[in-house]
Amino acid sequence: MKFREESIVKKIAKIRSEIGHKPVESNIIRVLFDDKNNDLVIVAADRSDKSNIIGKGGWVVGRLKEELGVKSIHVVSNSDIILRRYNMELSLTKLKSVINIYNKENPLNNLKILLKYRMEHIYNFNFKNFMETNFYKESKQNQAVVALSGGVDSSFSLILAKYMGFNPVAVTVDPGSIILPKHFHFNIDNLCHDLGVEHHYITVKMDEVIEESLEGKYHPCGRCSKIIEDTVIEYAKKMDIPMVIYGDMLSSGSQSILCENKLIKINLPALLSVTKSEIKNLTLKLGIKGSGFYGCPLLFEVHKKYPHMKKFSLQRIFRETRAGALEPGEALDLAWNLFKKGK
Repeated sequence: MKFREESIVKKIAKIRSEIGHKPVESNIIRVLFDDKNNDLVIVAADRSDKSNIIGKGGWVVGRLKEELGVKSIHVVSNSDIILRRYNMELSLTKLKSVINIYNKENPLNNLKILLKYRMEHIYNFNFKNFMETNFYKESKQNQAVVALSGGVDSSFSLILAKYMGFNPVAVTVDPGSIILPKHFHFNIDNLCHDLGVEHHYITVKMDEVIEESLEGKYHPCGRCSKIIEDTVIEYAKKMDIPMVIYGDMLSSGSQSILCENKLIKINLPALLSVTKSEIKNLTLKLGIKGSGFYGCPLLFEVHKKYPHMKKFSLQRIFRETRAGALEPGEALDLAWNLFKKGK
């Protein structure tokens, strides 16, 4: 089946007219169709064109999907793609320099192959399709420690690290259920079992962080993250494992892979300029679901007692949106739940 940009533009104009939307000219750069999955990707010129194609409440793209008889339609903004491609170019340059310095041909070289392929197929790259058709030999030695919280971002990083041949060890820093809820243990244990990954819980005390944040002295996330990062790095050094992988989506481009004292730190989603929807699509296939809310039970209590602290949580959501990791609609849902849950 083949679709042409001109015919899609005409159909969109017709649908908008029929449902009472004002007439606009949709600027479509290209259309790509995946015969195997019956998926259509429409590349709009920018976010305004993307909004016009989707329509209010998704009505336009919903009708278009029905009329074309496809399983799904993904509308992407070319202006967003340009930013993501630029970030990936920075990541690739930094990754190559790390490979040259540390001579880590495998599995960092596998990661380089994935990154280059993703850049070449940026409009319609699909992790599931790539993983079904490309296979990598696993390192005999543990090459990476993955910081696993049980959320979708760190779960994505573990799945990819295992697939790319890092032979990872998963480490979960456990400060107690007020920060790491019991249902996250379920995600962690099941994922590690399904992937066949060695996993360790490391208990830490965060009494001071918990007490002082509940007293309103500060927002807990920064201090909590620092303790978790230090604990994971300490474990990697103790076990003589050369790399640590995180699920951070923000430290993109050249900052997504850092070398400190011969330890390589990789923010995998950021390095690949992955979107939250891509992360959810992959992790859902292994039974990992996001909570739909922002933060942990401790943060919920802090928000409840000190509503002004929500400002700092919102800053994180906005930063991920600005970086292209979150769609505006996803950010709106998180922000809305942040205020709704904290009442």
